[in-house]
This record gives sequence, C-alpha cells and structure tokens, in this order.
Amino acid sequence: MKNSLGKPEITIRKGIKSDLPVIHQLIVELAIFEREPNAVSNTIERMEREGFGNQPAFEFFVAEVENKVVGLSLYYYRYSTWKGRCLYLEDLIVTENMRGLGIGKLLFDRTVQHGKDQKCSRMNWQVLDWNTDAIRFYERYHADFDGGWLNGSIEL
Repeated sequence: MKNSLGKPEITIRKGIKSDLPVIHQLIVELAIFEREPNAVSNTIERMEREGFGNQPAFEFFVAEVENKVVGLSLYYYRYSTWKGRCLYLEDLIVTENMRGLGIGKLLFDRTVQHGKDQKCSRMNWQVLDWNTDAIRFYERYHADFDGGWLNGSIEL
C-alpha cells in the first residue's frame, strides 16, 4: 500500500518471536555492510531463548512495508552509576534496498520515545567512524560523539 505521495506505507511495531528469522537475516546483512561477514555467531534459537525468556536480554522494534519486515531497532537497558537507567541501541538496521525512505528515522524516533516512556536518562549507541551516512543521520539529532573513550571487550 502507498500513501498519498506514492511512497510505501511504513509500520513500526514491537518485535515478536516470529520475527527472529528475518531479524537474524538483517543482522547478517549489517555484519556484511560493516565488513565483518563472518562475525555473527548468534543464532535464531539463542535469540529466542535470550530475548523471550523470564528476563529478556533485549527488545526490538521492526519496520514493515507491505507486511514485510525491512528494518530493526534492537535495544536493551543498561545502568549508569552517573545517570541511572539508560537505553542502549545495539543496532539500527534498514535493509539496503529500503534505505532513503525515512525508515531509519521512524525506528530511531520510536526507540527514543520508548526510552522516554521508560524514564531512561539517555540513549547510547556506537557508530563506526567510517560510516559517514550514519554519522550524518545521528548529527541531525544533535548527538554527542565521545572521542575520549575506548571500547573494551573480551570473549567469554
């Protein structure tokens, strides 16, 4: 279905368990885009267990066009000793052939609103320094980018 301007109708909704296969595909697509095609070791089964159990590790919104999932905003809560409860945006993904239609903005705005509704003090995320399109997108929201922090991680 198209709106009055001839653009596809976009629906943003809370993600559900049956979305996980296409969500996993979007995550793999993102890994390829981010030049890490073999980095995804997560599985649909693990996402089902960790996202839909007694203590969900993540939640997500999806964007649909013609009842087909074309975008994802996956987030979780974290706690800052300085700021209190925060929302962490793990991934904002729009499938490549649907970019430029405002889907990312709708997903981002919905996630921001969710953080406000949940009384979070801020929302954090990361962006690769070479992803200039994403950086420009976030700059439109007057985002602050830290230059003084290094990301640390260890494999468990």
